[in-house]
Amino acid sequence: MQRVLLAVLVVGAVLRLEAKQAFDVHALLQVARIGDPQLSPDGKLVAFTVQRPDVENNTRPTHIWIVPVEGGAPKQITYAGTRNERPRWSPDSKRLAFVSDRSGSSQIWIMDPDGSNAVQVTRLATEAEGVLFSPDGKHLIFTSEVYPECPDEACNEKKLEAEKAAKIKPRLYTTLLYRHWNHWKTARRRHIFVIPVTGGRSRDLTPGWRDAPPFSLGGPDDYAVSPDGQELCFVMNSDPEPAVSTNSDLYVVPLEGGPPQRITANVAADNSPLYSPDGKYIAYRTQVRAGYESDRWRLAVFDRTTRETKILTEGLDRWVGSFTWSPDSSRIFFTVEDRGRQVIQMIPASGGGARIVASGPSHLDDVQLTADAKTMIYTEQSASRPVEIYRAASTGGPAVALTRLNDDLLSRYQLTAAEEFWVEAADGARVHSLLVKPYGFETGRKYPVLFLIHGGPQSAWGYSWSYRWNAQVFAGAGYAVVMPNPRGSTGYGQKFIDEINNDWGGRVYEDIMAVVDHVARQPWADPDRMVAAGASYGGYMMNWLLGRTDRFKALVSHAGVFDLRSMFGETEELWFPLWEFRGTPWDNPEPYTRWSPSYYVTQFKTPTLVTHGELDYRVPVGQALQLFTALQLRKVPSKLLLFPDEGHWILKPQNSRFWYEQVLDWLGMWTQRAPSAAQEAK
Repeated sequence: MQRVLLAVLVVGAVLRLEAKQAFDVHALLQVARIGDPQLSPDGKLVAFTVQRPDVENNTRPTHIWIVPVEGGAPKQITYAGTRNERPRWSPDSKRLAFVSDRSGSSQIWIMDPDGSNAVQVTRLATEAEGVLFSPDGKHLIFTSEVYPECPDEACNEKKLEAEKAAKIKPRLYTTLLYRHWNHWKTARRRHIFVIPVTGGRSRDLTPGWRDAPPFSLGGPDDYAVSPDGQELCFVMNSDPEPAVSTNSDLYVVPLEGGPPQRITANVAADNSPLYSPDGKYIAYRTQVRAGYESDRWRLAVFDRTTRETKILTEGLDRWVGSFTWSPDSSRIFFTVEDRGRQVIQMIPASGGGARIVASGPSHLDDVQLTADAKTMIYTEQSASRPVEIYRAASTGGPAVALTRLNDDLLSRYQLTAAEEFWVEAADGARVHSLLVKPYGFETGRKYPVLFLIHGGPQSAWGYSWSYRWNAQVFAGAGYAVVMPNPRGSTGYGQKFIDEINNDWGGRVYEDIMAVVDHVARQPWADPDRMVAAGASYGGYMMNWLLGRTDRFKALVSHAGVFDLRSMFGETEELWFPLWEFRGTPWDNPEPYTRWSPSYYVTQFKTPTLVTHGELDYRVPVGQALQLFTALQLRKVPSKLLLFPDEGHWILKPQNSRFWYEQVLDWLGMWTQRAPSAAQEAK
């Protein structure tokens, strides 16, 4: 009888596994990546983008789709070119402006909502991005990186051709912020232009030697046009040394041209301006602490008549994300990150209490309202579902999916919803974590555990879908995936965020180890087969773990900081280390020594895979080279994986696939993954 029962259980387990496949990187690279939904002014259609990785050609083609708000099959409306994005509706909903490379370079186009009658509007040698329709429908606003000394397009074209034809291509700089993320700064600057919808000569609205919008700290959009079509509001950092400053401000300029006027005088960042539909106000996001990029983002409203600003969310201890006005200008709908979730809230524009409109174990964003304010469009994703577009009543209630582009694909795979748990840290703080159980999880079995440490460090794991660190891929490979949100994580109050400042390896390390201790006691966890991986600050924490503990069988450090002193001299956004470590390494050397993993190399023992993109200028590749050198000289089992054509993130499809395969091979080598249930039964 026992043999019969065992056979039934084994057969049942095998059938369950056959019914749903393990999710892997090959499946991940087939997911349709939905983005940038835009509701038409008449409330009938939603235009959005879909990116589908082309693994064979190692590209990520993007096209524009539409779907009816009342429901119906989504339809692809662009096919030419490989980059069609940023769809923006004309005020009468009869045309769509968009950015496309179908003519061989990035330019502004206009088409009908079904994709027909596409017309090219710009033909700029410096190319064009970021299109907006003016509310009167007469103009298009866009950005282009131009030579600031040039008065016209002919000058820009001549200079660009001379630059390309030059036999030597030295880089010569006299100021900082000379490179950013993955590209070197050139003599060109990002300016905002206006052009008639019918085409013709464009006009530079933000001439000068500054980038407008700024080089960084951008929000959902950093420029907007007034409802009467007369004025542009944009963001610019005018500080003498932007590399050490987060002080961006809002400026306005007539759409017909003229000198810009600054309308905010805050010492910290102001961004994401958005005019109210009645034209009386400009809503925007603001911080109050100068030099701190992770200060709390507040929602503010600027009165264009009185020129007074009111902060609406001062009493809300959470960051404000994207937002939109109600059609009658009386309310603002906005997103807030809270304990792993991102919810939609609403607040009166005159001030008062906020209330939650939509929430769940998910990440909501891109909220927009129909003209009658009755219907709300937004995106939703979770740890087990990629982004799709939904419709719901603006007062809340059940949602209706407008897109299901990934249903057929994902129905073939086992995707496990994230579970949450809390542990108490050494100082009594509560630390939140998410768990994704492994493929084919069975009670009574023990599984290897993979701890993923997020970057930032001021960010967080949440109920959201990731392509670079996809928990489902790791769970599909047989790991119990644990994602802790230690000190510094967003969504748990500003004090919790601030407690990582000048304490990179202190409380956050204790928080992580408290989670490790808790997990090691769980019946499904094998404490002898625990591994960890992370990128950016998560990579730093891998390097810190190397000198602090031998609890892990193996580590993966991607784009991780190894030596804080040399990192300061190589990175670009200097306001970040200046805030985090209270000054420069020569003025305040103690924290650069205390928290640098490079000072603890003699304690390194754990096998480590080091990965990095050579175009990474946020955490330059020298950090990986130093780490690998130290590991090799210490005779610690290690491997170095470099991508010459990637920056801080591994984005190209073939590179992404190879990275996942190498990471899983490395972790598998040291965990010796458990046999399947069928093998154990035999």
